[in-house]
Amino acid sequence: MAEIKRTNGRAVLDYMARDYDSLLYAMRERVREKLPEWTDASSEADMGNVLLEAFAHMGDILSYYQDRIAGESFLGTAQTRRSIIQHLRLIGYTLGTAAPAAATLSLLFPLDYQGTVTIKQGDAFATKSQRDRPSVRFEYAGDVSLEIDCTRLSSTTDPATGQRYRYYGLDPYSAQSAGSFRRVGIPVEEGRLVLAERLGVSDGTANQRFPLAHPRLILRPSDQNRLDNRDLTLLVEYGGQITRWHLRESLAFSGSDDRDFVVSIDEHDRASVSFGDGTFGAMPPDGAVIKASYRVGGGAHGNVGARTITTIASASQLSLIGASVINVAPATGGDDRESIEHAVLQAPAVFRARKRAVTRADYEALARNYQGVGRVRAVADSWATVTLYVAPAGGGPLTDSLRAGLLAYFEDKRPLTTRIEIAGVDYVPIYVTARIGVNAYYEHKEIAAHVQTAAGKLLAFERVDFAQTIYLSKFYEAIEAIDGVSYVTITGFSRDIPRAGNGDGLIKLGANELPCIPGDPNYTTGINVAIVGTEGGA
Repeated sequence: MAEIKRTNGRAVLDYMARDYDSLLYAMRERVREKLPEWTDASSEADMGNVLLEAFAHMGDILSYYQDRIAGESFLGTAQTRRSIIQHLRLIGYTLGTAAPAAATLSLLFPLDYQGTVTIKQGDAFATKSQRDRPSVRFEYAGDVSLEIDCTRLSSTTDPATGQRYRYYGLDPYSAQSAGSFRRVGIPVEEGRLVLAERLGVSDGTANQRFPLAHPRLILRPSDQNRLDNRDLTLLVEYGGQITRWHLRESLAFSGSDDRDFVVSIDEHDRASVSFGDGTFGAMPPDGAVIKASYRVGGGAHGNVGARTITTIASASQLSLIGASVINVAPATGGDDRESIEHAVLQAPAVFRARKRAVTRADYEALARNYQGVGRVRAVADSWATVTLYVAPAGGGPLTDSLRAGLLAYFEDKRPLTTRIEIAGVDYVPIYVTARIGVNAYYEHKEIAAHVQTAAGKLLAFERVDFAQTIYLSKFYEAIEAIDGVSYVTITGFSRDIPRAGNGDGLIKLGANELPCIPGDPNYTTGINVAIVGTEGGA
């Protein structure tokens, strides 16, 4: 509540008292001082009191607007995505769009099929929809059509049915293939291709802007300033001729005849393409038809597990011959759009690097700016070679598309004499085995689920880093904090393989190693739990 302070007998305004109650209290105190004859100021029925409450309400709203305007005017205090986008645009930083997950599919053909199959752009595959999870669509990611001659394929047998198939990619029934991270087969990416969408007709004026009809445009950093942009293709049709225009980060360096355009994405993930004014970038002629082909989608939801992409969504040539599809390894690299918290932390580092990779910190900062990169570590192997050890967002093996994208992204950022190599990281499974005592009247299954969740959080990809030390005490601490746990005895704490014993209570990882949850079905949540009931337990 505001206080009326006095200095030398005069009232001093408290400019920090700007909420409704404080304003109303200050005005009533002022009334008592200026109008002592008004004795009914506290009555709810008094018209003067009604006016004071209205003024206090109006003052509270204006104060809120002033605070918001002041807060949104600075990068460190801004809270809305729109303000962050505008601030970072001043230093040439663009918030990253969502990145699509990538996977490699194996195709199974009937043994008696002897023809040739063509996989073309737009052919789609999907996971099966579930009650709480819609299906995820993946499309063929190759730049050219893929020809598969089934007469040259090896055969395999489904151990469950005994039926034989010809397969392209990894053998889905081989134990060796199931544990392999080799990328052999059909490369696919999550998302949907929008082909030749008509954006509008040019009126020949400067700075024309055309919105894309579909939100969530996928636009990776490597696609900026490249003539062979593959995520967004813009065509201008005029006088019977079709010309391709080129995506740039800015039109500041485009000449009057350069067929360039820029893309802006708002806080709602809706994108628009903008053309030049005839001085900085050419203008499409009056009457020209603007068409765009682009991809939409992306996000962490695309990081689906192994053997989940089993539906042929849009590839009739495969369905007609009775082919089937499966992903032997999980999809990786899917990442949600860049958060404003990440952008505020990342943008200064990218600005300091000036989009040029010189120091190790520069390489790491620029790599983190590439959507789909979860963890990265730069190592100077020699004076002319830099190796980036990269883990895709969400974990998992490095995909070919992510490697190729990063190499293209660094092409105009590296010194001319420096060669960049992209390598995957080493994942180290952490095996934890525990005996849990449960207090009376607590459900054993519920406690086991809570324990598994707590252990899984300690090994979650978002919380781990390179060269980390895993402490046994952290597992004790997390489990003992669960309501209903009477005692904990961790009987196994090891890396690589499950075994009894806790060693010295810590696991030190190497420079290029990241801890992870084991693939063993007994440790799918990071811990193997044995519940030991106590007296009165459920």
